[in-house]
Amino acid sequence: MDKKYKIIGITGSLRKNSTNSGLLRAALPLLPDNLELEIADISGLPNYNGDVDSAGPPEVVVKLCEKIKNADGLLISTPEYNYSIPGFLKNVIDWVSRSPLKPFNEKPLAIMGATGGLVGGTVRAQIHLRGIAVYVNMIPMNKPELLIANSREKFDSDGNLTDEKTLQHLKIFLESFSKWIEKVGAK
Repeated sequence: MDKKYKIIGITGSLRKNSTNSGLLRAALPLLPDNLELEIADISGLPNYNGDVDSAGPPEVVVKLCEKIKNADGLLISTPEYNYSIPGFLKNVIDWVSRSPLKPFNEKPLAIMGATGGLVGGTVRAQIHLRGIAVYVNMIPMNKPELLIANSREKFDSDGNLTDEKTLQHLKIFLESFSKWIEKVGAK
């Protein structure tokens, strides 16, 4: 039997009916048999503060770092804010990157995103996230990309992905991520 890989999903949005959170939820029934996805609840992370970190990171941060360290891969779904990743997502990365566990080190990464705009589908945010991945030594999957523009037509008002073509792209994306984890070697 093939190994079962555990991946952690992180959304770059805190909004209740976020399309990027919905994209992670939509992934759950589409996962290949050898992938298991846990969507991390990161809503309780405080803003990064070096003084707080020096005194000992909050328990919510410690638990997230342990989850990521013990996972075989990381799946990030991010919107694009002002041509980049949301500040909240950067905050998550800042906390995790400072852990002595080095949770991101050589971690296979897949990036996807949805935006209400008509052009780009989070391409600039994904490029910025790839740059950050270099610094924290994650190993991002390059192809296929999942860049969803005009998300208002593809998700319902509760943030659920309803567009069949996009669901098919997501399924292919997840199958490719499974192969990427196998190729680069899950840690």
